[in-house]
Amino acid sequence: MNSSFKKISILGLGLIGSSILHAIKKKLDKEIITFAYDIESEHRNIVAEMGIATFVCENISEAVKDAELVILAIPVGAMETVARSISPHLKSNTLITDTGSTKASVIKDVNTYLPENVFFIPSHPIAGTEYSGPNAGFSSLFENRYWLLVSEMETENSDKLSNFFTKLGSKVERVSIEYHDRILAITSHLPHLIAYTIVGTASDLETDLKNDVIKYSASGFRDFTRIASSNPIMWRDIFLNNSEAVLEMLQRFNEDLSDLQKAIRKKDGKKLESFFSRTRNIRKKIIDAGQL
Repeated sequence: MNSSFKKISILGLGLIGSSILHAIKKKLDKEIITFAYDIESEHRNIVAEMGIATFVCENISEAVKDAELVILAIPVGAMETVARSISPHLKSNTLITDTGSTKASVIKDVNTYLPENVFFIPSHPIAGTEYSGPNAGFSSLFENRYWLLVSEMETENSDKLSNFFTKLGSKVERVSIEYHDRILAITSHLPHLIAYTIVGTASDLETDLKNDVIKYSASGFRDFTRIASSNPIMWRDIFLNNSEAVLEMLQRFNEDLSDLQKAIRKKDGKKLESFFSRTRNIRKKIIDAGQL
């Protein structure tokens, strides 16, 4: 399948970066040249052994100097440093995008350093697993998953990028910066914060009780441990860089939790059943939308 880009650079070879390389190799034109780079030499070596990139580069300048599209598949906290590093080596009219889970901070960090003749269009694939590193990547990660393009205006570059993501199997939608950061705060960031907290609470229990928590863990708790096993550096950066939206949603959550606490204390079964029924319907809508 043809692509608008013939030379693509992937910076960051974790789950997302390696999955993009897998998908390009499997789904797109065989003439596409890919340049791969990661600050970790072990990650570079694994990708080289896999053979999913045309070139695995030893330095970041080599990875971007000939690219028409550069994808920043790195933690959001590293965006500023990487943008500063690649800026002198980008050729005119290069298109830059990212895969970060926050946008306001990333746009500020990246645009500060890019030259005028280079274009940055933020994006975010709503796809992932609890696993990380290049061995976790696979070609179908983005199939039938939304890839949000943070560009409300249709331009030639945004259309090219949308077309590229579609060919990787994604469903592309355009959103605003504020909308992206607020919606991800409730659908992704807050659930991770809750999961980390619940598992952290279990780990702080006295030894005998903690051992039994592990021994008798039910499916609900196991689901939380799966989420809480996600990359800690990535999630540290997400919470620090989307703090305003996360704190807003956390405040709403705490208010709902307080209401449930009161209902339990008052043995208000009607209120509990009503709340649980409403949330059960949300789950059904997620299933119907094919987002499982």
